[in-house]
Amino acid sequence: MAKPKLALIPATQGSKLYSVLPADGVGDFNFSRNSAATRINKDGLIETVAVGKSRLNYPLIDGVVNGCPSHLLEPARTNLVTNSEDLSYFSKTNITEVNGNQVTPNGTIGSIKITPTSSAITQLQISSLTIGASYSFSFFVKKAEASHLIINQAGSAAQKISYDIGNLSYIGISGVDANIVSYGNEWVRVEYSVNSLTYNNIRIILSDGSDNYPYNPPIGDGLYLWGFQLEQGSFPTSYIPNYGTSAGITRVAETANGAGDASTFNDSEGVLMAEISALTNSGGKWISLSNGSTSQRISFANENGNIRVYIFNGVVIWDYIYYNINTITSNKISLKYKSGDYSLFINGFKINTSTSSLVASGIDSLQFNSGGGSGNFEGNTKQIQYFDSALNDSDLEKLTSWTSFTAMANAQSYTII
Repeated sequence: MAKPKLALIPATQGSKLYSVLPADGVGDFNFSRNSAATRINKDGLIETVAVGKSRLNYPLIDGVVNGCPSHLLEPARTNLVTNSEDLSYFSKTNITEVNGNQVTPNGTIGSIKITPTSSAITQLQISSLTIGASYSFSFFVKKAEASHLIINQAGSAAQKISYDIGNLSYIGISGVDANIVSYGNEWVRVEYSVNSLTYNNIRIILSDGSDNYPYNPPIGDGLYLWGFQLEQGSFPTSYIPNYGTSAGITRVAETANGAGDASTFNDSEGVLMAEISALTNSGGKWISLSNGSTSQRISFANENGNIRVYIFNGVVIWDYIYYNINTITSNKISLKYKSGDYSLFINGFKINTSTSSLVASGIDSLQFNSGGGSGNFEGNTKQIQYFDSALNDSDLEKLTSWTSFTAMANAQSYTII
């Protein structure tokens, strides 16, 4: 297989996304984020990254770092919880709170332990939200004597999720997206997203696991809580600490663009390869070779739960959508372009081809967007490679294949039994 002309393998945090090829720095991506942000570091802990510095985010499997880091790019989000590590933002019913004195997901000693004082409804509630808006609510929880909780809205039997913290499971009702992510020291992050809020509140309810109102939590059986986040949007993002800002703390959107120059790329033929996972299965999030605009582009995207190829030079050269793939899990994608010989490979399989005789021209940059500044990629990138020649099918299969079944299963969040 030929050597790539440009290669991005995440290894260093800094003011750019640094490529390993070419060695002269021409392949580095210009990076921007005018705020601090957090990441998962190599020890599996949440860590703050300074303004303007890229993030190497390590994958967690069963609460333990497993695998190489990715570059994480996220949209702008604001944590609306005024004090994200105490309960001052919530109204409380039949609950006592004490210092939990636990090692939290950022490695400090803290947390809150809540316990029910009654077997009647026992809850923490956020009110005065906007009906019809999209919200994502998340927080970290660790079982103590109790291990069950519910997230829902007062007044609604729908849009409810029941979590079993001990077994890392949940049962949902339509209208809600949910997840539960294992961190170290027995912490999990529970995530609750609703596209159109039915009532003006979201609440946490302690329960006995029966899922029947009033949920009958055993008196005195508690849970540890830490790191609350309420953000407007249809999916949760990385933790944004807020230590008392009433208007919320905002993580500014990240961009990474402008790698390479005209000498890096070959208009006539080449291969663009990326190993990526999206933050959501909605919208269109692009990676492109372009002339700095959308008028000449060779690109693919995670788009509405599909992978889309779009090549354009004033007219559409190839527009193809591959359906029925989970873009939130990691996928290896290679797009070959050459007059009369276009092909798309995903995870070791040849998906589709085109025999169009047209090619884009004037390509001088690699962008984490649609080629002209919109459709910014949002997700994790484990590698990008660009080849200035059209590889054969055997090489493209190898380039997009997993080294082992275990590697594939871990990347795509499968459980091996």
